[in-house]
Amino acid sequence: MGERRPPDAYAALLPLHTVEIETSGGSARVELTRPSGEARFLAVLTHGAGGTPDTADVLAVRDAAEQLGAATALVTQPYRVRGARAPGSAPKQDEAWTELIAELRKLTNDGVALVQCGRSNGARVVCRTARAVRAAGVIALAFPLHPPGHPEKSRAGELDAAGVPVLVVNGDRDPFGVPGEKAKTRVVVLPGETHSLSKNPAVIGETAAAWLSALPGVGRP
Repeated sequence: MGERRPPDAYAALLPLHTVEIETSGGSARVELTRPSGEARFLAVLTHGAGGTPDTADVLAVRDAAEQLGAATALVTQPYRVRGARAPGSAPKQDEAWTELIAELRKLTNDGVALVQCGRSNGARVVCRTARAVRAAGVIALAFPLHPPGHPEKSRAGELDAAGVPVLVVNGDRDPFGVPGEKAKTRVVVLPGETHSLSKNPAVIGETAAAWLSALPGVGRP
């Protein structure tokens, strides 16, 4: 667990340090990295409902972002830091997330573009909050379109609400379903993958790198 320090002390701790950031939902744990030069953009990545941010798919996206010159933040959300497996109400989770992003902008560089990435429940969070935090784009890993066995309970509206370009990466064997493509949403379906997206992280990294490279405000000139 990272040592708590005042915000003006964080910059000296980069390029790699784990810090705690206080939110209305409690303390979030964040592993920050930054390139030796100026960051091209900030990529903030988080986990599924009962998981941690060190899954193969999330790390593949993080590595892709770092190769493109991003500062990155792997976030363990407050409910997981305190040991809970369920995130609680969506409004409270989203409120804590937007507070976290505001602090991360201060700790890195408020002038660079923000890309949010989450898997499963975390994918829902980064879509729901994209407008509020002024994200340039969203990467949704294993977006849970509906509860297993209940396609009538669609969460497609959360993807639509992002209002920014979204890359969705899902497996064709995901019991939570696979979203459809729309104007701002690109959907990549990986054959043989389940909800865990654990079989071929290299493909996920390559897919994320290509999409990020073409994202306005993020990709290389």
